[in-house]
This record gives sequence, structure tokens and C-alpha cells, in this order.
Amino acid sequence: MSRSSPAPHTALVTFQGEPGAYANLAAGEALPHAITVPRPTFEDAIAAVRDGEADLAIIPVENSLHGRIADIHHLLPEAGLYIVGEHFHRVRHQLLGIKGAALADITTVLSQAPALGQCRRLIRDLGLTTRNWYDTAGAARHVAKESDPSLAAIASSLAAELYGLDILKPDIEDEAHNMTRFLIMAREPAHPPAGSGEVITSFVFRVRNVPAALYKALGGFATNGVNMTRLESYQLGGSFNATQFYADIEGHPEDRNVRLALEELQFFTSTVTVLGVYPAHGFRTQMPAA
Repeated sequence: MSRSSPAPHTALVTFQGEPGAYANLAAGEALPHAITVPRPTFEDAIAAVRDGEADLAIIPVENSLHGRIADIHHLLPEAGLYIVGEHFHRVRHQLLGIKGAALADITTVLSQAPALGQCRRLIRDLGLTTRNWYDTAGAARHVAKESDPSLAAIASSLAAELYGLDILKPDIEDEAHNMTRFLIMAREPAHPPAGSGEVITSFVFRVRNVPAALYKALGGFATNGVNMTRLESYQLGGSFNATQFYADIEGHPEDRNVRLALEELQFFTSTVTVLGVYPAHGFRTQMPAA
């Protein structure tokens, strides 16, 4: 995260997955003084914060190769939490096998679906059979438990260390720009004051059932010069007629141009809910121009 951390040194931070997951690594980078607590699912990680069992949750929302992390955008509006920070983690996948295994021994590779999708080239070149697993670190733990030289996992170097596996081939991701964006969430908002630096404002909204409502709702951001860095849509309650949108914009709600854009948005929406106003991560300044 850029500037100050939202967490005290003794904060408990939940993440989805087992020890050694990429969220575990991201938490260590973003909140180095916090204690990380694994949870089986995204819902469990979020509920731990909501119920007071942890102070923060760190949740992946999008990856530069895989796209959005599907479950998360459905969870965010109902989580009862606020976004207080973001972190960009450079994902480096390792092909892991048991001690003494050779690359030529491997016939099957286990990992989470996004990780398998980010390493298609190596999987194809080696002719490996893939098995989808619930978590990258969980796949590494399973390979260690099975002690089968024909099994490998795609996971982090931390997972290799924790589960006593060899790195058979390092940095196997298809592209060097493999980045995952994580959101840091808390029970209470922590909006930085206006004018204190670059910030991101995240919100969800539903448009009114009128012609060109979305076009009109977004028009205020264009006319007021507000950069919208992300816009996602998804259906509500299984209905193709009920659509909610998730958006990230650059700027603070108290900035004049952002305030005017949000006011215009209200005219064409039935609900607008701000999920968080938080410092922009420094990686944003390094992103290549579209």
C-alpha cells in the first residue's frame, strides 16, 4: 500500500487459502507487521472481519492475465465492510514437486484455476494433465502429502518452503506482467482527507429502468474529467433484468469534479453505495498507457 498502513502492528489480517497462498504473500507485503490468518473461503475471510474475529481482510479482485476474480464482486456490496487500501502483488508461479523429483517425472499438475490458466504455455509444452484445486497452497500441501514424484503443484516459493517441496522450474507464468490487485477491507471506513494525495473511490450502483440510463449515468464522469479505471457489471438474484455495477474512479468525493459527477450519477440510478475511499497504490504510476 502507498503512504501509511491502515493496520496497527498487532492487527489480524484474514486471507482466503492456506499458508503460502499468494494472498498470504500480498498481506506480508502490504501489512508487514500484521498477523496473517488463513480462512477456507472468501466468505469466511470477510465474515471474520465483520464478526470481529479479525481486523482486516485482504481479498483479490482482479488479475492482469486472468481478469476479475469472479466471486468477489458479488461479495463486496453485501460484505458490510469498507475498502481501506489496495495492493498490487507481482505473481511468480513455481512448479513444485516432492524432494528428489525430476521435471521428466511430472505427468499431472494441480493448482487453482487462475494459476493453471496463467501457465498454459509450460503445461502445454510438458504435456501435463491438469487438476483444478481449491487453492494454490493447498495444492502444494497435497503434493507433499501424496509424496508422488509424478505430481506437481503450481504455487508460490513460500508454499515450497512451508511444505518442503523442490522448485522444479521457477517463474513459469506466461507473462512477466502477471499482477493481482488486492483490496484491504475493514469494519469501518478510513477515508484519507481530500488533498492528501492520489486516492481511489470505489462504489456500486444500479441504474434506473429508463432508456440509455447507463450512458447518462456515466456521462457526468466524462464531462467533469473524472477517470474511471474500472467498471464491472453483474446480475442480481439470478435475474437478467437486475444489473448492478461496480466502479473505481480516480479522485476524492470531496474534489469538486468528483462531487459533481457523483451528483449527476444520482439522477439516473436507484442506489449508489460508496465502498471505500483509499490511497492509490504506487504501482498505478508504473502502469503502461493503454
